[in-house]
Amino acid sequence: MATFKEFRNDLKPNWCPGCGDFSIQAAIQRAAANVGLEPHDLAVISGIGCSGRISGYINAYGLHGIHGRALPIAQGVKLANRELTVIASGGDGDGFAIGMGHTVHAIRRNLNITYIVMDNQIYGLTKGQTSPRSAEGFKTKSTPEGSIETTLSPLEIAMSAGATFVAQSFSSDLKQLTGLIEQGIKHEGFSLINVFSPCVTFNKINTYDWFKENIVNLEQFPDYNPSDRIVAMNKIMETNGLLTGLIYQNTSRKSYEDMVTGFKTEGLAKQDLKMTQEQFDQLVAEFK
Repeated sequence: MATFKEFRNDLKPNWCPGCGDFSIQAAIQRAAANVGLEPHDLAVISGIGCSGRISGYINAYGLHGIHGRALPIAQGVKLANRELTVIASGGDGDGFAIGMGHTVHAIRRNLNITYIVMDNQIYGLTKGQTSPRSAEGFKTKSTPEGSIETTLSPLEIAMSAGATFVAQSFSSDLKQLTGLIEQGIKHEGFSLINVFSPCVTFNKINTYDWFKENIVNLEQFPDYNPSDRIVAMNKIMETNGLLTGLIYQNTSRKSYEDMVTGFKTEGLAKQDLKMTQEQFDQLVAEFK
């Protein structure tokens, strides 16, 4: 069985010192080891941005995709090889701006992958512009007089799109975050895990101290039932989305793969895909 250290490689992350993404990387590596994966069992697919670099910092299969397209690639990988555990990752700009359409449809499609969003409420790689997660009045290089746009609520959108697993954590809470990623990996369906990951260089508002003062941990509510969709949505709105823990899980709905008639469990590399000349000619004729 692989250990946490075996999911490390020789590449040193070049994130800014103090960036929350370091903890998210560690949580993924710990979770992968805790659920019994080997490096060759895991594929990490990322988009563009500071967070997009994470696929190269973990000893597993990895692909650094293009902006907003981590999820289409991750879904393709999973459909090609169901035996792989697939984790997609990206920032709030990658997942909730240019990639928002893919995020919504991946949620409703319910493929068995885990999507980890590193939410720092700003565009970090391009040096500090407003993101869809920035608060109204937020001043950045792109909004010097303060943002006039409404903050996007990814948790409400996920619930509305029919999500079967919705969780949120804080990069400082490594124990909780690791546990949520483990649950997301084990969940049969699409798992969305949004993670507050402070940008220490460009976001001087949503800091570690700010999150510690404003976050509501669901562990404070021993009677909270994550299987109740209405309760989950109400709790999201009551806390203005600043809650952490397992928010909602539906274990009754089948994953996309299990609903496709004739879909094989074996990866494409293990299937006998030989085609006769007659079959090939027939296939080509259909496109003429």
